[in-house]
Amino acid sequence: MIKKENLMNQLFTIDNKTAVISGGAGVLGLEIAGYLLKEGVKVFILDYNETLLTKAVSKLEAYGDVHGFLCNVLEEDDLLSTKSAIMEQVDQIDILINAAGGNRKGANISPDSNIFKMDRQDFKMVNDLNFLGTVYPTLVFGEAMANNGKGSIINFSSMATVQSISRVMGYSAAKAAVDNFTKWMAQELASKFGDQIRVNAIAPGFFVTHQNRAILINEDGSLTKRSELVMQKTPMNRFGKPEELCGAIHFLCAEASSFITGTIIPIDGGFSSFSGV
Repeated sequence: MIKKENLMNQLFTIDNKTAVISGGAGVLGLEIAGYLLKEGVKVFILDYNETLLTKAVSKLEAYGDVHGFLCNVLEEDDLLSTKSAIMEQVDQIDILINAAGGNRKGANISPDSNIFKMDRQDFKMVNDLNFLGTVYPTLVFGEAMANNGKGSIINFSSMATVQSISRVMGYSAAKAAVDNFTKWMAQELASKFGDQIRVNAIAPGFFVTHQNRAILINEDGSLTKRSELVMQKTPMNRFGKPEELCGAIHFLCAEASSFITGTIIPIDGGFSSFSGV
């Protein structure tokens, strides 16, 4: 008879796995990287911002085996050379977390404007970063997983795909595409490369990051009017904490989720389940 603690270890251990995290120097990517390192995962973080990347690696080195690569997720040559450099250090890539993303002011629709005045170039850039910035790393690093016959790919979705959220038109469209791509790649990889390669996504609710702080938090620390609307629709009545993403990430990295692929898991304090009434 297998002891309970041994069975749990078999299901949830991620020790000695190798993870690649795009956008690894951002608030959420950095938190996830630190968590995985503490769990014994060898982590490679990718980011296009050299200053942030250097600071992130310096901070993460205290937790485990981490390496940083300056890489633009929209440049396939960057991704291919980064993959080659990583594969010189490890035999396989077990985990890919596509945390790169973001928004641009011109792709938003402010209350005193309308959709017809949206900056088309910013809209394209937001779509490219969030959608193609997920597709390209998945194709490059996912191929290494496919050749090995196993791996877990985790994309970043958003509450903006569940229902329309005012203002963030470009971001919403891109993340909706990520949802479909997640499901499409799940069936493609499982049906052609075996049942040990999985593709899922997490859909964070409202978390305060560098990019959205100004629209969620006033200078005096109080909630903006937009945040007050968010709280009205969030049963837990608070923002998420970056570390609250890590449990779902761990689960999707581990054998405990071995029969789960093509899913989008909300981590949102109930936002997506509540009508507001």
